[in-house]
Amino acid sequence: MMKYWSVDIKVDEQTLIVFDLDDTLYNEIDFLRSAYELIAKKIRPDEWKLLFSSMFSRYRCGKDVFEWLSATYGCEKNDLLKMYRYHKPDISLFDGAEQLLKDIRKNGGSLGILTDGRSLTQRNKIEALGITEFFKQIIISEEIGTEKPNRRNFDVFETNEGFNKYYYIADNFKKDFLSPNQLSWTTIGLIDNGKNIHKEGYKYMEEERLRPHYLVGSFHEIRII
Repeated sequence: MMKYWSVDIKVDEQTLIVFDLDDTLYNEIDFLRSAYELIAKKIRPDEWKLLFSSMFSRYRCGKDVFEWLSATYGCEKNDLLKMYRYHKPDISLFDGAEQLLKDIRKNGGSLGILTDGRSLTQRNKIEALGITEFFKQIIISEEIGTEKPNRRNFDVFETNEGFNKYYYIADNFKKDFLSPNQLSWTTIGLIDNGKNIHKEGYKYMEEERLRPHYLVGSFHEIRII
């Protein structure tokens, strides 16, 4: 049975807590916003705010923003995609995230990141958030060749025999919790704050195997003891 709103985690040297990245440690929409601003300033430096607003509006309506920019301004779509994917983003951690990471480390626990995406894109995000030093291991799907929910992505963390308690904190019901649940990890879901990129979580919430053990509204509802 899924539990709600708060969870206490007893952390020691044998505890590994793994985090998802996008829409878990920060809002992924802020990465998109950061890239759109950079692109708008490059295309129309004197009226970038107007272009940025148009781009964001088109994105919200499900339009192909980069196709439109290419057709309207003569930009190469591939060049725009490279700017989007590989820029150094202006993004910030969710409130309470940094203190949670510090509390885990203070109690002797170890930290990991497991995220899907391109290697350079995801590592740029982690660097921009200023959290690289916290993590013992960072697993990115492009670097190992498989994406969640592939169990292999989680098995990598279990090759270290020094841990006997595993946690995964993430947000996406479709792919994040199936494998760690099967591996008897404790799973914690972060509730969508209304800004998540993937909006179809409701389709998967009725399948018990896809649910986390706990649901929390923010990192303030996770207490390290």
